[in-house]
Amino acid sequence: MSTPTAPRPEKGGLALLVIAAAQLLMVMDGTIVTVGLPVIGTGLRIAEADLDWVLTSYALAFGGLLLAGGRAGDLFGRRRLLRAGLVVFLAASLLGGLAGNGTVLIAARVLQGIGAAIVTPAALSLLADTFPAGPERNKALGVYGAMGGLGSVAGLLLGGALTEYLGWRWIMFVNIPIALLVLAGTSALLPGTRERGGLDLPGAGTVTFALGSLVFAINRAGSHGVGDGLTLTFGAAAVALLMAFLLIQRSARSPMLPSGVLADRGRLGANLVMLLMGAGQLATFYFLTLYMQTIKQYSPMITGLAYLPFAIGIGLGSGILGPRLQARASTRSVTAIGMAVAAAAMGWFSLLTPDQNPLLVLLPAQLAGGIGLGIGFVTATISGVQGVAPRDSGIASGLVNTSQQIGGALGLAALAGMAVTATASRPQGTPLHDALTSGYTAGMLGAGAFYLAAILTAVLLLRPRPTRRSAEPLGGTAG
Repeated sequence: MSTPTAPRPEKGGLALLVIAAAQLLMVMDGTIVTVGLPVIGTGLRIAEADLDWVLTSYALAFGGLLLAGGRAGDLFGRRRLLRAGLVVFLAASLLGGLAGNGTVLIAARVLQGIGAAIVTPAALSLLADTFPAGPERNKALGVYGAMGGLGSVAGLLLGGALTEYLGWRWIMFVNIPIALLVLAGTSALLPGTRERGGLDLPGAGTVTFALGSLVFAINRAGSHGVGDGLTLTFGAAAVALLMAFLLIQRSARSPMLPSGVLADRGRLGANLVMLLMGAGQLATFYFLTLYMQTIKQYSPMITGLAYLPFAIGIGLGSGILGPRLQARASTRSVTAIGMAVAAAAMGWFSLLTPDQNPLLVLLPAQLAGGIGLGIGFVTATISGVQGVAPRDSGIASGLVNTSQQIGGALGLAALAGMAVTATASRPQGTPLHDALTSGYTAGMLGAGAFYLAAILTAVLLLRPRPTRRSAEPLGGTAG
């Protein structure tokens, strides 16, 4: 009989394929609607100012409930929860594909996010149950971490092709056969270890509504000003709910976020780096899509293909450069290098103009940005789950993904407001395309500022060199 950390050799590769495919699908759906947003807005009569909610609704539900999803997997069985989450995700995709108005589509995106919040931490915890601590697990974690970056770009490519040739509804429908295949493959997975305790539903509820209120307040401030009544109301609600969440965590018998998970400085730093990467990445995709379709008048298919350099860069950074750099330098140094390359790419994007040849900025800057983020995704993922006690492995894995998703929602809300302000501040008489491009590039410079903050975070919090304890990956113990 195989043990949780010793699967039959012939099943190890299949298990990794299923886990990686599940992660790819969940991350992919964070961006798959991006290229289709203009078409979706026209088809469902969604105002342009509200289009970003099609993206942020998924990210908020995904990120806000990931910790609860991770804990649920620890308590009720990880393979069981993985299957349940896939069923929820599949049903939500069907609902989204059939949506007749923007409200139903956004509701379906929320439901997709809930399914993803169940699937993702269960998948990463099952990876820890399947592969023994050491090089074998590190390689598997590298593959998993690469899916976090590659999935985002795959969503852009696939979304463009589907929107162009089959219609935007297939952005939703395509998830159904993929989810069914992953469901069938879960028979190759171990049931996973189970822990005792309770589920912190009050904590999950308060943090999710707090983040939703904060994103709404940031969005509202961008269009109506900081002094707007609703902006202030939702901002105050976000603060109050976050304080309530912290109080609940202090008094809860089974807190959603055990204090020990972030007590390690390296893990705290890794999650902050992931949050800042998510904040810059989702906003960059949003601005680039608007630039390509609104300014350059690219079709959805051409827009998707134009993201290929980003996909190549992610693959190079996460699959080749990142692992090679980590073999020679500390996680701190490698993360800082990756973020420096990503920040430089955002500076390159600031040179975009309406009539510019894409070979000068648009395409090469994507390649550079993809390489930097690919390196960062791998190092942050591995650092974020190292040295965690087995009973908290679901929480730790959920927190890594929470950081990325919440960072994406908050970053998009903040930088979209910055872009609107930059566009509006252009002198009267400025051609519309020039004004819009100025706003998009200002937003991408804001993304670069997030990456610079990630460098500072890495330098201050990540370890300069591995220690025996920190080298133990997810669920490992120091001797």
